[in-house]
Amino acid sequence: MIIEELRDIHKHYPMTWALQGVSLRIKGGEFLLIMGPSGSGKSTLMHIAGLLDLPTKGEVRIMGKPAPREDSARARLRSKFIGFVFQDFGLINSLNVYDNIALPTLFDGGKRDVRGIARELGIEDKLASYPNQLSGGQKQRVAIARALVNDPKLVFADEPTGNLDTRTGEKVMELLRSLVDRGKTVVVVTHNPEHERFADRIIRLRDGKLI
Repeated sequence: MIIEELRDIHKHYPMTWALQGVSLRIKGGEFLLIMGPSGSGKSTLMHIAGLLDLPTKGEVRIMGKPAPREDSARARLRSKFIGFVFQDFGLINSLNVYDNIALPTLFDGGKRDVRGIARELGIEDKLASYPNQLSGGQKQRVAIARALVNDPKLVFADEPTGNLDTRTGEKVMELLRSLVDRGKTVVVVTHNPEHERFADRIIRLRDGKLI
């Protein structure tokens, strides 16, 4: 099943085209790697696929329907359908781990089993801690828990091991891979060839084009 499709995506910034005619289908239940050197358009592609940004030209379709272009409609769809994990973790230092994980639920008024998700990820004992009290690996587990709290179908991770040592990064990739076994679709943006062994499929970008 195709859960998201990008058709002839272009993205223009002043003085440059970040993406030039990229078409991509994301299949349900796969672990997809988007690879390429710095400046190849990987993160731009993820932001458009994740409905964080709009293409200059082209169409994004979610579950066979055109993705909305209005900011509020895209935000509602993201909250129900998509989870994000970022390289810099994106945690709020003034909130404890519990509240950082629960943050996405504030936007839809939902109640989720934050403690249960933390237990699955091995950070239940850290729920009262603050980000500055955590290791890099623990911070990334909190970020993954936050991405999962609304039970999304699709999880995007942008260089999720970029700030981690090799051993911890390996554990994070294994954790992301395990999400596929739980029925999630996972898309990881990376430039690290060591991550290729985790993937079901790999696409490569260079100068904004699929190669």
